[in-house]
Amino acid sequence: MNTLIALCAVGAEHILGNEIKFLGYKIKENAPGRVLFEGDDDALFKANLCLRTADRVYLEVAHYNAEDFDELFDGVYNVNWQDYLRKDSRVIVDKVRTYKSVLKSEHAIQGVVHKAIYKKLGDVWHILTLPESGAEINVRVFITNDVVQICLDLSGLPLHKRGYRTDGGVAPLRETTAAVLLQLMCWRRKMPLHDPFSGSGTLPIEACLYAHNVAPGFGRRFALEDLPIYNPERARQIRIAEAEKIRTDVECRITGTDIDPDAVERARRNAEYACVMAGRALQLIGSDAHIERPSFDVVDFKDISAPFDDGMIICNPPYGERLGDEAEAAQLYREMSSLFDDFKGWKIGVITAHPKFQDCIGRYASAIKDLKAGNLDSTFYMYNGTEVPGKGRKLNPHEKHFYGSKTARHRKENREKSERF
Repeated sequence: MNTLIALCAVGAEHILGNEIKFLGYKIKENAPGRVLFEGDDDALFKANLCLRTADRVYLEVAHYNAEDFDELFDGVYNVNWQDYLRKDSRVIVDKVRTYKSVLKSEHAIQGVVHKAIYKKLGDVWHILTLPESGAEINVRVFITNDVVQICLDLSGLPLHKRGYRTDGGVAPLRETTAAVLLQLMCWRRKMPLHDPFSGSGTLPIEACLYAHNVAPGFGRRFALEDLPIYNPERARQIRIAEAEKIRTDVECRITGTDIDPDAVERARRNAEYACVMAGRALQLIGSDAHIERPSFDVVDFKDISAPFDDGMIICNPPYGERLGDEAEAAQLYREMSSLFDDFKGWKIGVITAHPKFQDCIGRYASAIKDLKAGNLDSTFYMYNGTEVPGKGRKLNPHEKHFYGSKTARHRKENREKSERF
């Protein structure tokens, strides 16, 4: 069995863990921003192909204690790197994370690990200089309480880069974050879903792929494919097995609107690419079926209303830090309060980094979840459709703790944890 490490947004570990268990693999440990699990050789490819909320997948190739650089070097040298790398591989120790350990200098750790890898390969292959003319292979190092983990990157480009988005526009939502939001809201394919700030269409497109059981990695390749441990025939069989799971017999009501015509055009184009990706996957099993892409229209959110009695809104409106300024964002949130009247009974989820969101929108969420989306500390506010307006009323002591200091404290803790990993 292999030990694999899947990275995710800080705060999304439980969601990712559920995904991993659904694939049939055993969770070993959770840490901020990562989930360790056991998997067979198929898991090396299948985790990259199928996990919707993982940012990267690593293979742990060494796990040992080291309190000085000699021990660090020896542990890396003892790995059979010739089994994982080709003679022309270009090895990059891309990141080091150390926490509560004797070894603290990330730059020095990088140098020792890199030297040990090349020393081992040179000794095994009896060459003094490696050509480094082949694919770039990344290695990551975690050191926690003097326990070293040496990890080999199996993903390459971050997994949120599905391959269907040709143009994300300004400040797009990550695909992996969109997948997390859908899971946090417990969205299911039979429920109408709308994004009134669809931008490049990430949320509706991710919902569409999820609803039709389309594995998110069908449109791209992975760093694993450049390693000698890659089994192309077995990968083809896994692709075929996952293609057979695609549902083309389901009817979904997934829509998006945006006030910007250019954004809507991008969303339509990205959705088309995503559905073409799904179509090519279906061709692996000899099917010419297709999945229907989400619908996108140019409409101001103030001019829309619920087309059904119940449904769900999930959105990523501009929040000042990346689009416009905080004052403009605050005004937008005040106007967004109309959604609760225009979509009575609908569940609503909003992700934002704006600290005064609830005060501006005048409603207090049924639940909140802190997430580190990209480089921003964001909060996801979830409304179950039964809230009453809260603008102007005072928070009771419990609410002050839940909505105020608790959120601020958790943001600080999550930020500190994410900086470690």
